[in-house]
Amino acid sequence: MNSGRQALLTAPRQLTLRTQPAPQPAPGEVLLAVRCALSCGTDLKFYCRGHPLFRFPSPLGHEFAGVVAAVGPGVDRFKPGDELMAAPSAPCGDCFFCRRDQANLCPQAMAVMVMGAYADFVLLPAPVVLHNAFIKPASLPFEEAALLEPLSCVVHAQALAQPRTSEVCAVVGAGPFGLLHALMLKYLGVTQVVVIGRGDARLRWAREFGADLVLDARTGDVGAALAALNGGYGPDLIIEATGQPQGWEAAIGWVRRGGRVVFFGGCPADALVRLDTRRMHYDNLTLLAPFHYRPADVRRARELLVEGKLGAARIITRRRRLSELVQVFEDLEAGEVLKCAILP
Repeated sequence: MNSGRQALLTAPRQLTLRTQPAPQPAPGEVLLAVRCALSCGTDLKFYCRGHPLFRFPSPLGHEFAGVVAAVGPGVDRFKPGDELMAAPSAPCGDCFFCRRDQANLCPQAMAVMVMGAYADFVLLPAPVVLHNAFIKPASLPFEEAALLEPLSCVVHAQALAQPRTSEVCAVVGAGPFGLLHALMLKYLGVTQVVVIGRGDARLRWAREFGADLVLDARTGDVGAALAALNGGYGPDLIIEATGQPQGWEAAIGWVRRGGRVVFFGGCPADALVRLDTRRMHYDNLTLLAPFHYRPADVRRARELLVEGKLGAARIITRRRRLSELVQVFEDLEAGEVLKCAILP
């Protein structure tokens, strides 16, 4: 097997591209030749300040698609040359949480998390190969197939939120995840989809992707605009996708009585939010905080991508080579791209 390049983060903002022999897959594992990896906000946070779940030095990248380069003993679902799409983690299928349809909370899911797709080759652990890896149809581009993981997270969150076609739904945040949520809501036929965001480019993208109403969070009158919707009752469902405490607090204030709030964006470590308990109780609010995804969500996300009607590929707004990875993070910091396709 040939050698390949792999991006390694040795400290915040200290990135090197090393060449090393391609790993040999152990029993149940698959070695994937990466054809596309996607940028992610989690990777940007890791690059800028580190991550509580990963230590330096660490490889980066967990959204990917590619071609099978080698398979380990016992793998019979895939063979070298197969085009593959996969989510980067998988549950055990038999623990306390898995038996309660909460496989997203399985301890193994994060323990086997694939990090290292910013590379020529990435090794898929046996649980991922068993539960969350699939043949990629030839008609589905590698770039779009690499959206399987983020779309799985969106599918899981909306499975909990249960948006209805008759509702007014607002998404707080016009980043990649916020716009994926908006695309999904439009696909489901929701009556009115509102996107609240910052930055001229992201607000423009929200309009281009079909949001019925786009509100600029910088104007200060978002609350009044939302309160006027739905016959003056406000949004039925709000999905908070910024991961900022002030966004969580605002969402609780903006949703209608009897409405639902989805706290999708994860806040910084040790962040605290203030909750108006009187409003929560007497206005009968439902607050949801989805995390990660289950195999069923991955399968549904794959169906959506293969079907091709969601338009998720529009989230990818730039392409760069693996050798330009530092520039990718600079583009993300500057807010110039939603997602970047990194092509080895």
